[in-house]
Amino acid sequence: MNNLRNSVRLIGRLGMDPEVKELSQGKKLAKFSLATTESYKDQAGARVSETQWHNIVVWGNTADFVQKYLRKGMEVAVEGKLTNRSYTDKDEVKKYVTEIVLKDVLIIQDPKPSLAE
Repeated sequence: MNNLRNSVRLIGRLGMDPEVKELSQGKKLAKFSLATTESYKDQAGARVSETQWHNIVVWGNTADFVQKYLRKGMEVAVEGKLTNRSYTDKDEVKKYVTEIVLKDVLIIQDPKPSLAE
């Protein structure tokens, strides 16, 4: 039950190609946004869709996988943990960010398969 303490699972679409950075000592960091959409009917019976955007952070070998195989528009299932951090921007304003640190990813659908495959 301990692994449920901080666990996030989402299915959504990549809003951008992953941005990958090579850090010191050969460590890799990848980031991308993930959109999840929920639909429901309002009181008048009209269908309403709400989209939430999530910031995903990926480290190490998983960042290599993300860089190689994921691209904008793909539907994926992700699992990770929720993290909060803050930083001060160039105008000395403190900013707060909530991110999901990716542990595992599964490709569900690629809307535009590569011709090279």
